[in-house]
Amino acid sequence: MPVQRILVIDDSATERHYLAQMLSKHGFDVLTADSAEQGLMLARTQAPDLVLMDVVMPGLNGFQATRQLARDPETQKIPVIMCTSKGQETDRIWGLRQGAVEYVVKPVQEAELLSKIRALG
Repeated sequence: MPVQRILVIDDSATERHYLAQMLSKHGFDVLTADSAEQGLMLARTQAPDLVLMDVVMPGLNGFQATRQLARDPETQKIPVIMCTSKGQETDRIWGLRQGAVEYVVKPVQEAELLSKIRALG
């Protein structure tokens, strides 16, 4: 099933706006959350087709939130793409081990992100 509704979880208002604008321009329905805690609640109540998850956030970080999504029967089928400034290979491997299906390093390149999203559908 093609991805239509995307939840962007990022504590940066600038990053949320950038990703929401980019995705909306390509016809996606975008939800945003400014914390992992808010994002987990939205993932459970809004059932997005995909989550774009930042890693470095106050409170629950993106690795922890991805692990919770992957282990929760209500949300475990929602794919997660990590979108983060943490560009080390060890970070990428850790993100994938937590349950992410892809890992994109900021600044997010539009073509790269769109190709990864389309590959899921």
